[in-house]
Amino acid sequence: MLVFTYIKAVGKAGINMTFNISIPDSVVLSTRQSVVQFEAEAKVAIAIKFYRDEKLSLGQSAELAGLTEFEFLKLLGQYGISVFRYEKDEVSELENDTDLAMRYAHG
Repeated sequence: MLVFTYIKAVGKAGINMTFNISIPDSVVLSTRQSVVQFEAEAKVAIAIKFYRDEKLSLGQSAELAGLTEFEFLKLLGQYGISVFRYEKDEVSELENDTDLAMRYAHG
């Protein structure tokens, strides 16, 4: 059983938190990864989900994943996750503006 333990510690950069998630050995073994690799990939998966769900900023997500912001941006691109966060009405307006610009350019 892989266990991430919750510990609240204050360091130079502020508060670092570790928490407890129990993952069956069979799950970890089925990924054919070491525990260290599994933990790193789990952090990245959580960071991507929280970024996509707009619970964390780009910087916070990159920090959670243990990556630079640039590395995290590249990773988001690999997963097809846009870094542009527009409301639906804004997307519609952008599409209309793009269409008008294309017609004007080829006009």
